[in-house]
Amino acid sequence: MAMAALRREGKRFAPLISPRSIDAARSSLISEELAPQGVRSISTQVVRNRMKSVKNIQKITKAMKMVAASKLRAIQVRAENSRGLWQPFTALLGDSPSIDVKRNVIVTISSDKGLCGGINSTSVKMSKGFYKLNSGPDKESKYVVVGEKAKAQLVRDSKKDIEISITELQKNPLNYTQVSVLADDILKNVEYDALRIIFNKFHSVVSFVPTMATVLSPEVVEREAEAGGKLGDLDSYEIEGGDTKAEVLMNLAEFQFSCVLFNAVLENACSEQGARMSAMDSSSRNAGDMLDRLTLTYNRSLSLSLSLSLSLSLSLTHTQLHHLCVIES
Repeated sequence: MAMAALRREGKRFAPLISPRSIDAARSSLISEELAPQGVRSISTQVVRNRMKSVKNIQKITKAMKMVAASKLRAIQVRAENSRGLWQPFTALLGDSPSIDVKRNVIVTISSDKGLCGGINSTSVKMSKGFYKLNSGPDKESKYVVVGEKAKAQLVRDSKKDIEISITELQKNPLNYTQVSVLADDILKNVEYDALRIIFNKFHSVVSFVPTMATVLSPEVVEREAEAGGKLGDLDSYEIEGGDTKAEVLMNLAEFQFSCVLFNAVLENACSEQGARMSAMDSSSRNAGDMLDRLTLTYNRSLSLSLSLSLSLSLSLTHTQLHHLCVIES
């Protein structure tokens, strides 16, 4: 009789102590303990997915840093060698950024790709600042934009002032012939008294210097030479051959602009790769810090879940034994 009664009571409590009911009660208790009032609990699966995505991002940023480092080593040597092209012009004609002329053409050098920090914004801000300083009723300033990033920023509020825009210049390895053809096209399509080439001069992997180089037109060079000053030394040189002084100054201005533009493009490309290395290194370190925080959150959630599961199992086992002891008595 007692055994039959025990079996009947056991059937009554079977849904309570079944494995399925234990798991359901365990999950509800864990969610109540983990989540604050009115906030959903953190799922360990969500944290694992987040950790996986952060690891993938970290792999990409590290790979981009290595690619930028390899490109920098190749371009840096060419940029340093190109400095010998424009330095003789600086020794002969000087660099006159403060000279006052009526028609300024601002040649802004930028990159075609992003993920390189604020290097392109620096060139654009410097170009806009010079444009505001040299704008007035009797002055005219125009833009020649080299690079997709500067074009995207200047076209917003200065679209009517952009004379020429050139993109994908760095798609192929740069050489002097390519840049000289580009310089010749610019000179044929714009009227200028002074060309202001704005670029980022490479200083080191972690630093670059916004720089402006000035190339004067032959008319302005001749006018300044007659007025004296540094350009007055040009009259002490003798002209050989049948070319006139105006023809020599024209050829000199064209050659100077092509050399300065070639060096500016290479210097800016070096600065771009150096800035990209720094940006990708910072991104990799930030991803590592985020991964550490996610790992800590995951471990805490997992340990809390295990402790709650263990305590729940023990409490259910104690309840089961209590009911059985009551039935037996």
